[in-house]
Amino acid sequence: MEILIGYIAAVLTTISYLPQVLRVILTRQTRDISRNMYILQGCGITMWLIYGISLSNLPIILANLVTLIFVGIILYYKIKSDMTKEST
Repeated sequence: MEILIGYIAAVLTTISYLPQVLRVILTRQTRDISRNMYILQGCGITMWLIYGISLSNLPIILANLVTLIFVGIILYYKIKSDMTKEST
């Protein structure tokens, strides 16, 4: 039962990033997104990923791996947007 709860929690928290990822990809708008928040979030998710690997806990590993990819996509577009603004 604990594993099922873990998988449900992993799916819900991971897909919570999907609307933001899709919006950023489709609109290329990142003005209102905090770069520092996503950097800190990425660091925290990396730590959760390491923790999950150390426990061999698949729900923690999968959720944080996918979430780290989502955060990475958002950060990529945010940093790219910020660099474009600085060069103009």
